[in-house]
Amino acid sequence: MVNNNSVATNDASIRVVLRENLKDNYQNDPETAIFEELGVAHGAARVDIAVVNGIMHGYEVKSDLDTLRRLPEQMNRYNSVFDQVTLVVGQTHLHEAMKLVPDWWGIKIAKVANSGDEIYFSNIRDAEENPNQDNIAIAGLLWRKEALNILEEIGQANGVRSKPRMAIYERLAEVLDDKTLKAKVREHLRFRMNWRPDAQLALSDG
Repeated sequence: MVNNNSVATNDASIRVVLRENLKDNYQNDPETAIFEELGVAHGAARVDIAVVNGIMHGYEVKSDLDTLRRLPEQMNRYNSVFDQVTLVVGQTHLHEAMKLVPDWWGIKIAKVANSGDEIYFSNIRDAEENPNQDNIAIAGLLWRKEALNILEEIGQANGVRSKPRMAIYERLAEVLDDKTLKAKVREHLRFRMNWRPDAQLALSDG
């Protein structure tokens, strides 16, 4: 439970402050894009905030008013694609969350200042490199058209142009090495125009 002298955090207030902090951190970096509600596995899970630059770093928020019920499933999805993940958690859930998430996940506690109107974060541990990603899942962050265009560029689209998107993602994961695949995915994520939370699901069907 939240300490009697503490005010419970909520998801919306944490996200606002986290987003602004990340924007401040990367404001002078033109290679960084910050997304809210980035869909993983075509919307099966949506990470609260994703920072995309030289790596893909996902931030998942669990406030004092949330539960951790969905965290194990979300964790499996995020582990398949992100280079790093940080959990931003209300102190109510800290101990349980630390038992659930992998050691390489970063953890921050979100607290409300004594004034009751300001969120601040305490860093518990920094995120480390994900030791085991899934290249097909990473390719699946692309829209179908984006993935097919990459295959066209490298002369590997024969036989999959009319096939379902999963066949295209599998081909990408087969013909590109880990480093090149990740770079291609980051490039397309960073330079998407008019991105919105439901766009990935809507535009990647097929």
